[in-house]
Amino acid sequence: MRHYNSKKLQADLIAGVVVGIVALPLAIAFGIASGVSPTIGLITAIIGGFMVSAFGGNSVQIGGPTGAFIVIVYGIIARFGLEGLAVATFMAGLILVLMGLFKLGTVIKFIPYPIVVGFTAGIALTILSTQVNDFLGMGLRDLPGDFISKWGVYIRNFDRIDLPTLAVALVSLAIIIVTPKISKRLPGALLAIILVTAGVFVLKTFDPSLAVTTIGDRFGGMSTDLPEVHGFALTMENINLLLPSAFTIAVLGAIESLLSATVADGVTGSKTSTNTELIGQGMANIVVPFFGGIPVTGAIARTMTNITNGGRTPVAGVVHAIVLLLIFIFLMPLINYVPMACLAAVLVMVSYNMSGWRTIAGMLRNPKSDISVMVVTFLLTVVFDLTIAIEIGLLLAVVLFLRRVMENTEIKVYSQQLDVAEGTDLDASHHEVLDVLPGVGVYEIDGPFFFGVATKFDEMMRTTLGGKPQVRIVRMRKVPFIDSTALHNLEILIRSSQREGIHVVLSGVKDNVRETLVHAGIDRLIGADHICPHISVAVEMANAIVRRNTAESAQSQQ
Repeated sequence: MRHYNSKKLQADLIAGVVVGIVALPLAIAFGIASGVSPTIGLITAIIGGFMVSAFGGNSVQIGGPTGAFIVIVYGIIARFGLEGLAVATFMAGLILVLMGLFKLGTVIKFIPYPIVVGFTAGIALTILSTQVNDFLGMGLRDLPGDFISKWGVYIRNFDRIDLPTLAVALVSLAIIIVTPKISKRLPGALLAIILVTAGVFVLKTFDPSLAVTTIGDRFGGMSTDLPEVHGFALTMENINLLLPSAFTIAVLGAIESLLSATVADGVTGSKTSTNTELIGQGMANIVVPFFGGIPVTGAIARTMTNITNGGRTPVAGVVHAIVLLLIFIFLMPLINYVPMACLAAVLVMVSYNMSGWRTIAGMLRNPKSDISVMVVTFLLTVVFDLTIAIEIGLLLAVVLFLRRVMENTEIKVYSQQLDVAEGTDLDASHHEVLDVLPGVGVYEIDGPFFFGVATKFDEMMRTTLGGKPQVRIVRMRKVPFIDSTALHNLEILIRSSQREGIHVVLSGVKDNVRETLVHAGIDRLIGADHICPHISVAVEMANAIVRRNTAESAQSQQ
């Protein structure tokens, strides 16, 4: 803010007002879809939006309720009530702050992309399924929470479709789709709400039979009183019950906010302080539960709206929160007239934009392992819940990654002759060929030496080179790291070889790997001179050992 001036203030004011107007219908729709009132959706956008802008690590990030949390929030409320949601959101905020303090902002970016695509598409389909009732005007109550049962109820009740409500939803959806084609700056969702609400009000005045369900009909009159601060019971029982949900909220919030920040950085050229951003998101989620709010995260669509309208500093985000506060105080009674079908159309469009079907179509050309992770995450998100989807998706991604690394880690076996420069970029004229005496086995590990490869290496050692060798050379020039399992297997190999009178020589060990070996005591076990800097030294040592053994054997026979 040291270089802030009136020109930047003007740009931030314009951007803040536009973003506030765009955020209004989304905050209301996300609040209702999450199972709370539209008032709570607005309060979350006001408090959360202010705190994310004021304390976050990205200068243009706009925070508030987002579609990604609808499924989680709805499920928590169904199982644990509003107080359970408050506890889970509060704990998620603490987790986010701790993640920021422990510098885990960069680690979040390592979550595999297929998982992000899979659960985002799953959330989009789940959001769509929650809006069918209001979009078609079925008037169903107490719908099942799970996806399959819910669609079973819809299919059995398609005869209850209300045509006026469906017409309102379709007109709203058409306005939202067409508006950006006319002007990118016009907020299609808000325009649809204004035009359709006015049209429904006029039709209802002239013909009461054409009335459709509105927010006021569903929730009663919206109060314009600011919510009072209230507490909640934070007991060990609640913590144990809600910790998995809190963790899911924290991880999803971190992913979504950092993705949004990354997109923003790509457009503005700025650089997000990822850990500060997590702390800002965490602070917002710590505070909003005391006002009855729902989880907060960075919102990509609103952030991009901020950027395209000239916002470049956190002031724009603060202005957006103030605009929503003024609407809440002075215009809240008008929200009562908004048709539920119109909000359903807004959320149908949100779910379509979230689905990323083009991304999914593009990913079908990726390796089968990535497609498997994406599909499994998607199905688990839809059929079960996001917590299970993220956990199993991550586990599957890790397993498939390890398998891919293990398959690409080669273990080569040499005997008699060894080309020192094999596997390098040197031309044939620079290659040096070493003669390896019978009785010397050379094994090269090409890749990470970790638990997946350790067993493969152990099996190969036992099944190659027919007779028992006198020396085993393990060439490690291409081993970037070694883990505890590989160290354990290597120790067993050395001890069993020594019992059989076989020498083990290590060659081409990198400095970091050598440090690990020394720390584990392998140098004392094998002998420091048996850890050679280069294969030529190792082969020379091995050949010398074979010659000495041959000479000793010949003398003993005489």
